[in-house]
Amino acid sequence: MTSTVTEPFGPLDPFVHPALFYRDEQDYLDGTLPFVREGLEAGEPVAVAVPGKNLALIRDALGDDATAVRLLDMREAGRNPGRIIPGVLRAFADVQPAGRRVRIIGEPIWAGRSDTEYAACAQHEALINAAFRGRMVTILCPYDVARLPEHVVADAHATHPTVIHPGSRAERESDTYAPEDVVTRYNEPLPPVQEALTFAFDSDSLPHARHVAVGEGARLGLVGVKLDDLALATAELTTNSVVHGGGSGVLRVWAEDGYVVCEVRDDGHLADVLAGRRPVPRDQRGGRGILLVNLIADLVRLHRGDSGTTVRCWFAR
Repeated sequence: MTSTVTEPFGPLDPFVHPALFYRDEQDYLDGTLPFVREGLEAGEPVAVAVPGKNLALIRDALGDDATAVRLLDMREAGRNPGRIIPGVLRAFADVQPAGRRVRIIGEPIWAGRSDTEYAACAQHEALINAAFRGRMVTILCPYDVARLPEHVVADAHATHPTVIHPGSRAERESDTYAPEDVVTRYNEPLPPVQEALTFAFDSDSLPHARHVAVGEGARLGLVGVKLDDLALATAELTTNSVVHGGGSGVLRVWAEDGYVVCEVRDDGHLADVLAGRRPVPRDQRGGRGILLVNLIADLVRLHRGDSGTTVRCWFAR
């Protein structure tokens, strides 16, 4: 995997990133509607990317003003947390006029996210601070404190420099803000798998790795676009291993809870915390491997270790 310099978690101003804690629908609307309307009144571009039920709440409450807001169902657009920064937040912010503040409501964490998904969500929330450092962007992140576990709320304090409590619109500094600690804490070894097709590859066998993955994916139930996505992800990750990860790696494919899972492990060291989450300029050659996988997979988990890098991606059957 490519090794580059890690971006620091520096001063956030003029970037603003509060967590909005809410307990019910009224709290939710009281916290989100003024945020949207103030942006519209100021002529600022506004996007709302939240789970479908909450999206409907905001859309209905906005009435005709909803047509001036970019509305996205986060259950679809952000199913893979690794896709949210490049495919949702940056995709909206980067095309807006320079010199104008951009407002986004982003709710990537909801009750029902699996533990595997949540680890990626927590890292995502922490990495937003590095991805938007120094930019005129405000990203408001709602958290349902009535339904989410206590450790999720605690992590929200660690990943957001300011917080807004239920029944209040005032932002307060978080006493436990430490996004880099969250990134490190959730960089945990991925759970072991008992049974999987395993294929060791190098530069000579690289073309065969994709065929191995596609054959096993089809046998396990992937079809159509999802099978094509598995083929593309395998090609990108195995090529990265050969070019940047020591010249070889190990591919594994297996079925898990309605998904086909593909994993590539190599001896490379990935230092860039935003690898795969940063849009790549059109004229840049290379650097799209993990980004492309994040954009097409249903979930991506990455582990950086002393002995190498592991990328694991899920595709729904």
